[in-house]
Amino acid sequence: MTHPHGRPRLSALAAATPTHRDRYVDLLRALAILVVVLGHWLTSAVTVTDGRLTGVNLLYVVPWAPQATWAFQVMPVFFLVGGYANTASLTSSLAAGRAPAVWVRARALRLLRPTAVLVVTLVAAHLLAGALGADPEVTRMAVWLPGIGLWFVVVYLAVVALTPAMVTAHRRWGLGVVGPMVLVVAAGDAARLATGLDAPAAASYVVGWLAVHQLGIAWRTGAFPGRRHAVALALGGGAAAVALVALGPYGTAMVGAVPAPGLSNSDPPTLALLALATMQAGLVLLLRPVIGPWLARPRPWVAVVAVNSVVLTIFLWHMVPVVVAGVALVGTGVFPDPAVGSGEWFAWRVPWFAVLTALLAVLVLALARVETATPRRIEGPVSGRVVAAGVVACATALAAIGTTANQGVLPLVPGLPVVELVLFTLGLAALARTGT
Repeated sequence: MTHPHGRPRLSALAAATPTHRDRYVDLLRALAILVVVLGHWLTSAVTVTDGRLTGVNLLYVVPWAPQATWAFQVMPVFFLVGGYANTASLTSSLAAGRAPAVWVRARALRLLRPTAVLVVTLVAAHLLAGALGADPEVTRMAVWLPGIGLWFVVVYLAVVALTPAMVTAHRRWGLGVVGPMVLVVAAGDAARLATGLDAPAAASYVVGWLAVHQLGIAWRTGAFPGRRHAVALALGGGAAAVALVALGPYGTAMVGAVPAPGLSNSDPPTLALLALATMQAGLVLLLRPVIGPWLARPRPWVAVVAVNSVVLTIFLWHMVPVVVAGVALVGTGVFPDPAVGSGEWFAWRVPWFAVLTALLAVLVLALARVETATPRRIEGPVSGRVVAAGVVACATALAAIGTTANQGVLPLVPGLPVVELVLFTLGLAALARTGT
């Protein structure tokens, strides 16, 4: 049975799940993104100060915020299951006789097409707001909030492009591949401490998450077959994380937004975050025998399929409802503006979440086709060099757009990062057209 637009119904997709597919990995991917959404919605407080709409991060206000980030920092789980799923998908593609570049291209386009829609929308919104005479500071914040996920696209795009090489490296050296990556992160931490700058640790942005992804590759290839491995990862990682924070130069918070003494742990990733990721990997392995069988039931599996089919759309667009609801409800006084972190403020999170959920559902329904569209069949060979060039161009452009938006610096034309958009367009075109 098919949807009126030609897409199979979710129930049909769920029923057609191959028996060899690891449903537990899909559940973890969905849960990780939903926890990210929940965390961002909870901590993003839209307020009115001196008559101007502004925002406050809850993590700056409540005293227990640094400890709470240990539960809400779930990106390691996403990269862990990404390593597992990417290895399975790549192995299947290679077995079918396709070159690694074919797989990288398909994965890159799956990431970049929905991202392109978001970027164009944000740039257009920035230009429109400027033309209408909106407050420049409010406009900058309204554009920056939905763009906070661009860092993930950049890093995950790099990880995807490196997956064929990392799978090959694991088959040759096993878990020994992780050691040098940990040393790179450690060197970055030391450089940050010595200089007081984050720039010397720039490589950690990719290498740190690549190390977590590598654990997922190892998981898929059977490197952690027994319960004792899971226990060792959970206890060892947890003990290392606690020791690094308690005795070392690392802050307690596991997200970059919380000011604290010591190094911030996720911007870029530090040894403390890698230790937390190791602990989470152990817990994931320990819970698998408990949760895995439950996913054989139709209803929970249909829900997992539903989220995973639009998981990138949910992630990319989940902060747009915060901007819309903030302007329409808080800015107009429809919703009250109690002190952030107070009991009244937390009570109003319930209707706030309800509104955000409804708005996000509308966005997902309108934009899901971009993510779920069937890729165009490739005719002819795919150039590995063209794919690499396209990935580098898109990643560079997105990193620059994200950085300039965060700093409020928009080059050449106010509200329009021309060079970055041209580079992104060229990179996306190269990926889309190679093989034709």
